[in-house]
Amino acid sequence: QVQLVESGGGLVQAGGSLRLSCAASGNIFKINSMGWYRRTPGKQRELVASITKSNSTNYADSVKGRFTISRDNAKNTVSLQMNSLKPEDTAVYYCNAAVVLTTLHDSTAWGQGTQVTVSS
Repeated sequence: QVQLVESGGGLVQAGGSLRLSCAASGNIFKINSMGWYRRTPGKQRELVASITKSNSTNYADSVKGRFTISRDNAKNTVSLQMNSLKPEDTAVYYCNAAVVLTTLHDSTAWGQGTQVTVSS
């Protein structure tokens, strides 16, 4: 019903930057919050950053001051600018959206995940 397509992952050296993007499509009436999560082997998926429809943001302590989340409500997209990357940022990053469908039901959508690898 809702598809999230991510792009922008890859391999970067420590101190470098990457930008992740995510586009939502499908039976969308509106999107409330959007966000990025990440998962490393052996750990639970954790929230990296989130943003509300009114652009209120929330960040994990480990990424504050280095990552910036933004969204384009007209295009149903969310981005994550990641600067000063560290090896511990290595993970699979997932896009997330809290959606109200055209049927007016609530739905939570997830992207397929994109690998970010930071080498030391």
